[in-house]
Amino acid sequence: MGLFDLTGKVAVITGSSRGIGRAIAEAMAEHGAKVVISSRKAAPCEEAAAEINAAHPGAAIAIPANISSKDDLQNLVAKTNEALGRIDVLVCNAASNPHFGSILSIEDDAFRKIFENNVLANNWLVQLVSPQMIERKEGAIIIVSSIGGLRGSPVIGAYNVSKAADFQLARNLAVELGQHNIRVNCIAPGLIQTDFAKALWENPDLLKRTTRVTPLGRIGQPEEIAGAAVFLASAAGAYMTGQAMVIDGGVTINGLG
Repeated sequence: MGLFDLTGKVAVITGSSRGIGRAIAEAMAEHGAKVVISSRKAAPCEEAAAEINAAHPGAAIAIPANISSKDDLQNLVAKTNEALGRIDVLVCNAASNPHFGSILSIEDDAFRKIFENNVLANNWLVQLVSPQMIERKEGAIIIVSSIGGLRGSPVIGAYNVSKAADFQLARNLAVELGQHNIRVNCIAPGLIQTDFAKALWENPDLLKRTTRVTPLGRIGQPEEIAGAAVFLASAAGAYMTGQAMVIDGGVTINGLG
């Protein structure tokens, strides 16, 4: 078996009808996994699953779920177990950011939604999935955080606070689940060209400022995050837990500002 082989593994990936989640699902399917495509709306999930199955027959199923609904997440886990028999890999990728502006002006409901969707929902999913991983003494959990969790921002501050919390969630879960051979890690992307981050890369001034301080001189693409997820889910990442993999073109190591 190759280091990156995921044959026989079942991966649930939230927010996977497009963007980073979709790229992770495609890469995991390419490496042999069965993948569950999940996001709020059924039609985009079905479309993404169909396109993955066209390239890798039988590799994908679609189970819509809204991460803000615990009932939806319970249904996601139950239907995955029913259809595919198990869950070996959980990728918590879906997130929300309803506020673009100063953290000083954010409404309570928006702040609460950010934390519930970006942190609490991740913990819900781990609570739902980890019992079977504990029983089998094996599992990989990946939380897609952000370099925002390492930095301040005048426009996405609340989102960044939630992503910092995801780093600690992964660390704490890694401590609690390590005895069961379950690994929990974060991926921390920089600015990636997705619909979710459109407010950042469509703004010419923000884009210019970002690329100016990025050693690679550009923003990233979703598929450039997917390989890290395959690594963390596979035997290649078997001794890594509680960590954050920063994939940002070098932004966070650059002294320019």
